[in-house]
Amino acid sequence: MVSHRKDAPASPKIPGARVLVVEARFYDALADALLAGARAAIAAAGAEATVVTVPGALEIPAAVAILVEAAAQAGNPYDAVVALGCVIRGETGHYDIVAGESARALMDLSVALRLPLGNGILTVENEAQASARARVSEMNKGGGAAEAALAVLALKRAVA
Repeated sequence: MVSHRKDAPASPKIPGARVLVVEARFYDALADALLAGARAAIAAAGAEATVVTVPGALEIPAAVAILVEAAAQAGNPYDAVVALGCVIRGETGHYDIVAGESARALMDLSVALRLPLGNGILTVENEAQASARARVSEMNKGGGAAEAALAVLALKRAVA
């Protein structure tokens, strides 16, 4: 098995940054763990999190688009977005559609809007894999998604 990079740079401090977290609650325990990691990473950066819940991973991109546009129109835009959820392979091809289309739509939004976005939607074979990736004490993919969004936000601010 390939190991993760151990010498990654520390998360940037971005006091006052507004981070939208859109979480899918299809699997409550996994969503709780992902959200705990994301909240901790956002707080450590000195940023502010707004959490919105949707039913599943396919609803995340539409919610992001709606909420980012509404916040911008209100004059209080989000600086970054974190998407959290889990798709576990089942017996049908629905997994491929949900995993692929949610990721594609999030990437499209991020690039089109120049929006720092951390994709923390787990795509796994089973619940054991999902649990290991979601738990803060293990792989902490929620925290990793938030850190990724914050790193891109730091880059955006550095060149702006």
